[in-house]
Amino acid sequence: MGIKDKMVVMLSTEGTYPFHQGGVSTWCDILVKELKDVEFVIYSILMDPFVTQKFQLPESTGLIKMPLWGTEEPSEHLSTPFSANYLAKKRTTKKVVREQFIPLFSEMIEEIMTPDKDPHRFARVLLELHLYFQHYEYKSSFKTEEAWDVYKKIVFRRYNEGGGKLARPDLYCMIQSLGWVYRFMNILNTPVPDAHVTHSSAAAFCGIPCVLAKLKNKTPFMLTEHGIYLREQYLSLGKREYSTFLNTFLMRLIHSVTGLNYAYADQVSPVCEYNTRWELKFDVPRERIQVIYNGVDKNVFKEAPPVDRESPTVVTVARIDPLKDIVTLVKSAALVKAKVPDVKFIVYGSVSVPVYYEECLALAEKLELNDTIHFAGHVTNMASAYHNGDVIALSSISEAFPYSVVEAMMTGKPCISTDVGGIREAVGDAGVLVDPRDYHALAEGIVKLLSDGELRRTIGEEGRERALSYFTLERVLELHLKSYMKLGLGIEERVDRTVAQSPAMSRSARLARKRLLTERAYTFQSNGLYKDAIRHFQLAVMEEPDSLAAPVLLMEVAECYNRLGEYDKAFAALEKQEALALLVKLEHQSA
Repeated sequence: MGIKDKMVVMLSTEGTYPFHQGGVSTWCDILVKELKDVEFVIYSILMDPFVTQKFQLPESTGLIKMPLWGTEEPSEHLSTPFSANYLAKKRTTKKVVREQFIPLFSEMIEEIMTPDKDPHRFARVLLELHLYFQHYEYKSSFKTEEAWDVYKKIVFRRYNEGGGKLARPDLYCMIQSLGWVYRFMNILNTPVPDAHVTHSSAAAFCGIPCVLAKLKNKTPFMLTEHGIYLREQYLSLGKREYSTFLNTFLMRLIHSVTGLNYAYADQVSPVCEYNTRWELKFDVPRERIQVIYNGVDKNVFKEAPPVDRESPTVVTVARIDPLKDIVTLVKSAALVKAKVPDVKFIVYGSVSVPVYYEECLALAEKLELNDTIHFAGHVTNMASAYHNGDVIALSSISEAFPYSVVEAMMTGKPCISTDVGGIREAVGDAGVLVDPRDYHALAEGIVKLLSDGELRRTIGEEGRERALSYFTLERVLELHLKSYMKLGLGIEERVDRTVAQSPAMSRSARLARKRLLTERAYTFQSNGLYKDAIRHFQLAVMEEPDSLAAPVLLMEVAECYNRLGEYDKAFAALEKQEALALLVKLEHQSA
């Protein structure tokens, strides 16, 4: 099965799927395994090449591993034969490095070091370096005296011009910071696969392959933000034991990469409206932002049956990490215990920061809660974990749109959570919200819920109804498929290398017209001009009725009729869409 048989999406990840568990990995796994009409290639940026793969990929799913650390040679992760690497190294002469690499390297370092970012300049330099490394050897270029001298010159010039904004680096800082550039930019040394659409799971280094694909092949780029990467990096500064110079250098590097993602993404899809304020601040046009909320499988997170427990139980599903503020949960448990003596707290989640875990255990022992609060570790049956509680509590100081809240709501459990990130959008009026780090308010809310069975039942029912209305797996898959189709329209001709020259030209014209009609249709639809949208969607379908996009466009026609209140026509369009989807699927299977 080749690239011409299905829509191909390169899904780029960083420190998550398929090698680590967590919310982002769950989201990736849902897309990869449930979008049957999409062929995925996973481009996974790893911290360690020897980490165990946690998710089994479908046989048809490709996997590119790009380890940042743990390798001696920058090409170890590539399938390039030794002879090719040897010849590339032979070609990388001092003259080549001086005349071709050093000017590009200098411009890249200048862009990283400046606080005034130019993402288009950065993108151009990264592409030229990527093309350079297709012919010349990475290590032989980076680890030269010329590169070191240029790096020192730029950094110290920035220090002298900085007016105190940049701390003076010592030798260790210089070596460490250049080492980061060497490791992170090995991404430029890695081939980018052909795809109809690229999709980055964060505005991070994993977005670089997507930008390269867009610049090289004009591949549309979709960016999902679960959390705001730049904000999360600023929040984690306190946990790093770096010097002032290294902290500044790292944040300027990350700022460059984040700005690059925002500048080149054709669609930016945060998982909640709350996150859009950051994207708008970084000049992402509003029309390129489309919120796609996380969703869960209602067949997995079924409504919990009523249970009579020996002890009232509060469940938290969160990793043991300072961002989850388990310390506040422990403090609130002590206050709850004073009013509900037989209460039990269970925390399900793996330990991501061992030192913080020890801090939580020490606090629990100090507050005499060893028999009250239990750290149960990672759990595989998430639905069962929620079923074990009477109340679900989340004490985070930072979130995007956490799965734990939506999963709990889907099981019909009442939730109490800190009011951070997109949690208010998830909970609405179907839950209790308190300020972050306010363990008194958290305890008060938990006691109120534990003491009132009717209140728990009402909030649980309202939460499940809200989750079924807005946060289902079906809705997530539908919106992502629509996004892929919308972005990828007309790209089939470009990536299908087997299409003959003359048919490609005529088909290219049809695809260009279809793309124009579709863009107009979506514009009309977003502005409430549903009749105009219907006409343009229908014309787009007529341009290529046997394409994978046609059923999706007919689904939009049905949605427009539904908005107009013309339900008979909406139903007829859905029937046509289902029939066409089946026909297209059969045709592509037999191709």
